[in-house]
Amino acid sequence: MSISIKLFGVLADVVGKSQIDIHDVNNTTTLKAKMLKDFPKLKNYQFVIAVSKQIAKENQALNAGDVVVLLPPFAGG
Repeated sequence: MSISIKLFGVLADVVGKSQIDIHDVNNTTTLKAKMLKDFPKLKNYQFVIAVSKQIAKENQALNAGDVVVLLPPFAGG
């Protein structure tokens, strides 16, 4: 299964793209581990994973068609 990941802010800068496709991941824990392995500079940044507009829980299942987003810390105002 392939999952499309959207990245925002500094995370897109670190990865070099605002969207990537990741293969062979079926939950958020595996996704995060693969992202940190493929893009080791991400270890220097905090981020959360959102799935279909909801902050993901640890080890949340991923399904084909899910909208997955990596979000850096942000401040509102």
